[in-house]
Amino acid sequence: MGEVNSSTAPRPSASPGPDRTARLAVTLFPILVLVAGVIGFLFPGTSAVLGPAVPWLLGVIMFCMGLTLTLPDFTRIAKRPWMVLIGVVLQYLIMPLTAWAIAFALGLPPELAAGVILVGCAPGGTASNVVTYLSRGDTALSVTVTTCSTLLAPILTPLLTLWLAGTFLEVPFQSMMVSILQTVLLPVVGGLIVRLVLRGFIDRIQGVFPWLSTVAISLIVTAVVAGSADRIVQAGLVVLVAVILHNGLGLLLGYLAARALRMTQRERRAIAVEVGMQNSGLAASLAAAHFSPLAALPAAVFSVWHNLSGAVFAMIMGRRPVTDEEPLTERAPAPAA
Repeated sequence: MGEVNSSTAPRPSASPGPDRTARLAVTLFPILVLVAGVIGFLFPGTSAVLGPAVPWLLGVIMFCMGLTLTLPDFTRIAKRPWMVLIGVVLQYLIMPLTAWAIAFALGLPPELAAGVILVGCAPGGTASNVVTYLSRGDTALSVTVTTCSTLLAPILTPLLTLWLAGTFLEVPFQSMMVSILQTVLLPVVGGLIVRLVLRGFIDRIQGVFPWLSTVAISLIVTAVVAGSADRIVQAGLVVLVAVILHNGLGLLLGYLAARALRMTQRERRAIAVEVGMQNSGLAASLAAAHFSPLAALPAAVFSVWHNLSGAVFAMIMGRRPVTDEEPLTERAPAPAA
């Protein structure tokens, strides 16, 4: 539906550093999160230490995301409004409904069902921008859709969770909305303001932010797993099946929907990744705060799995040529996580 040009491509970097950072983030992030989960399982006492810090850790992640945003990220919305709208609609349509269907089909207990649905109702994960870039997808579209879905999360995430998870258990809509405002919107806006004021300094230390976010998400996973370690053995397999189905169907249905809408190959890849990869750190934090540690387990597993599947998707798509438009060179985005 349109070719990305230089005005909408991600910010170029003066050195290959961001490229290396992007590849390292995709490669090492799932490994570090997996190690964090194992630590939480082996040392459940860490839940008492890290549990209260989960909202603050999420704030660090979202603040780092805000530090990577620039005003061109928002001007792209005006240049491609329908494309961005389609991406956001697919994000908040496919994953929530797929999560509800999986929870119902697998007969998940209420807490796990709510956790899977909460993952589906979360905005797109910031790592999706890196995976889109490595997949030779439309990175500018990916960055813009992630930004918009994140800014809409304070309203759409609790509303969709209330609608879908409310069939399984009581959903605290108002307190969840306040939590998202405090831990998502305010840190993102704060990071954007700091970036505008200290742009030169922030640009020089961009490579630090992915690793700050990686540490923060790893600590969240440790806290979540530690808090439900006694029930992981019983629920672990069914949660893994639910997560694999959820992520896989998100990637597939996102791609098929984009193709049905006659998007270009680059746009299809971007939409597939945007739909399939979720902000599981936010989902884990909300589940732990408003439901239970067990409800946060699907988000913790999703944190590991969607980065592994994203790396595989990037490897496969990155080797497949784009045949429906002129060759395009893009620089890697500076991922927040």
